[in-house]
Amino acid sequence: MRNTKQKELIFKIISSSYNHLTAQEVYTEARKEIDNISLGTVYRILNNLADNHQIVRIKTKSGVDHYDRKEQEKHNHFICDNCGKIFDVYNAEYLYDDKELSDFQINNVDITFSGICNECIKGRN
Repeated sequence: MRNTKQKELIFKIISSSYNHLTAQEVYTEARKEIDNISLGTVYRILNNLADNHQIVRIKTKSGVDHYDRKEQEKHNHFICDNCGKIFDVYNAEYLYDDKELSDFQINNVDITFSGICNECIKGRN
């Protein structure tokens, strides 16, 4: 996919957001600058950017994907099973068996934690 005004805008929206946006939220933001952009175009561009590791796709149990910027500092995510909020997790360590994966080239490790967030535990949601 070539660089287009639409692709540059969608990449900018994701890269400048500290929220984990859905395609619908990206579409709403994109329409502020390009009023005739279609939701289908937004989905195609988001999928292309995620497939090419330019942004991060976060899959949720609800089936609605969210998108996150690529940061210099690698991080994982925690998704609340109760309210659905997504939180960045920076200091989680994980180990894997090098021998088990010795025949593979690892390009990415993605760990998503799930459970109940602090706000839900305290009954705020």
